[in-house]
Amino acid sequence: MHPLHRFALPLLGLCLAASSPLHAHEAASQMAAIAKVFLTSLAPEQKARTSFAFADAERENWHFIPRERKGLPMKDMNPQQRLLAHALLNTGLGLRGAAKAVTIMSLEEVLYQIEGADESKRAAVREKRDPEKYFVSIFGEPADKGAWGWRVEGHHLSLNFTIKDGQLLRATPAFMGSNPGEVRQGSLTGLRVLAVEEEMGRELVKSLTPEQFKTAFVATEAPKEMITAAEKRVSALSPAGLADSSLDEKQKAMLTRLIDEYLGRMRPEIADEARAEIKNSGTVYFAWAGGKERGEPHYYRVQGKTFLIEYDNTQNEANHVHSVWRSFDGDFGRDLLGEHVKQAH
Repeated sequence: MHPLHRFALPLLGLCLAASSPLHAHEAASQMAAIAKVFLTSLAPEQKARTSFAFADAERENWHFIPRERKGLPMKDMNPQQRLLAHALLNTGLGLRGAAKAVTIMSLEEVLYQIEGADESKRAAVREKRDPEKYFVSIFGEPADKGAWGWRVEGHHLSLNFTIKDGQLLRATPAFMGSNPGEVRQGSLTGLRVLAVEEEMGRELVKSLTPEQFKTAFVATEAPKEMITAAEKRVSALSPAGLADSSLDEKQKAMLTRLIDEYLGRMRPEIADEARAEIKNSGTVYFAWAGGKERGEPHYYRVQGKTFLIEYDNTQNEANHVHSVWRSFDGDFGRDLLGEHVKQAH
């Protein structure tokens, strides 16, 4: 474990119950309870910035770049409120995902140290690179009845949750990125937040036979960005790549572990539900673009009937990682809301 994770883990103390398996309704109730406490802690002006109607278009206005956002940034919270914001974040994530999330936030300080070396630019760089410019937004009224949602978002992190009737949870789009992909200067030299995602993908592609690779390989040059970027709605990408039915047992296990690395960022009951859905949805495909060796620009995707995982590492001389888990029908809880509308009428 990198030393930074030892500092990050104490921040996860609030709501560590989220890392233990619970029933879906207990998970949803925990989210609602912590969201209510967080909202209660806010001053009226803060609450106005945090709260949106569930039907507000802002709920699907997600992105992972450093930009101005709506919501309440952690930098505008007092210490108590900031801890409660982390508690809410931890109700949606497992230990692994929570550690990655806060470490991604910490990389803004690394970027500030790199880009702010010129004193004349330091103030402007600080405005752009700030570990506390991560925004909390709550959509609708946290409750055990009806639909509501919440988001924690900033540079290289966008986590979106939708809850319906205190029972069902949807946790996509779920984006995590890392710049630098590997820290190469300063006290955190060697830190790679998303190293597992990179190395598992590389391990799988290198295990392919020439014939398998011919089908999995979709482009000589890796795309400069994830193909779906920050689109609000996505569908399966083509060419699909290599079907899991063409893999041997060892390779199938590699593919399963790769998918689990993304699903396992979330709390166990969210991951378990997604895992079961994928298992029951048929063929899963793996596609690769770019070079196979570390340091070469590369890209992969894993997709099935219901979901898409994209990973891209091409920018900054292949030291800038983007990764996302999407659900074709379940992003922003669209499938839940469709059922809700049918039931209401």
